[in-house]
Amino acid sequence: MLDVTVIEDPEAAAASLDPIRARLLAELAAGPASAAMLAGKVGLPRQKVNYHLKSLERHGLVELAGERRKGNVTERLMRATAASYVISPLALAQVQPDPDRFRDQLSARWMLALGARLVRDVGSLITGAAKARRRLATFALDGEVRFASAAERAAFIQELTAGVGALIRKYDAPDAEGGRDHRIVVAVHPTVKDQQQTPELDR
Repeated sequence: MLDVTVIEDPEAAAASLDPIRARLLAELAAGPASAAMLAGKVGLPRQKVNYHLKSLERHGLVELAGERRKGNVTERLMRATAASYVISPLALAQVQPDPDRFRDQLSARWMLALGARLVRDVGSLITGAAKARRRLATFALDGEVRFASAAERAAFIQELTAGVGALIRKYDAPDAEGGRDHRIVVAVHPTVKDQQQTPELDR
């Protein structure tokens, strides 16, 4: 089972967003189970659960983990193909965000568009690397900082911009034969402490 997988197909995305199927995915992420075992947990008839499982299997979200005999019946034990799923903007290709449409470094919506592109691009890279059975060279940095004031935050962003810009200028080799382009995304935003609460806004 993968830790996380990216859903690019629109129909697979729709299947994963269905409340019942999302619940089944969550149950199967915890371990293999049959339609009969899941029926009691989700409060549906076994036949109805089996119908949903077949749809999830068709879209590659669940897979056969094994079979077992129970009386005169052979039960199929299913498992989720990943512990969690992320829906790529490719699933909504016609309306996916385009950060190149406008550039505003102080816009939260532009940051969101950048994040969406990041999910799309890395998802496509993961899919391609898996098919080619090759490792994907990536790096991510995550951290938190508490600014004493808005002025301190502004100074930090100015230094960050200058520092990253200097590194880009130092290592950028546009004419290097055999070189490979890499995208760099740096974001600074207020920390969300609780998904049920509104984050602290600008001050």
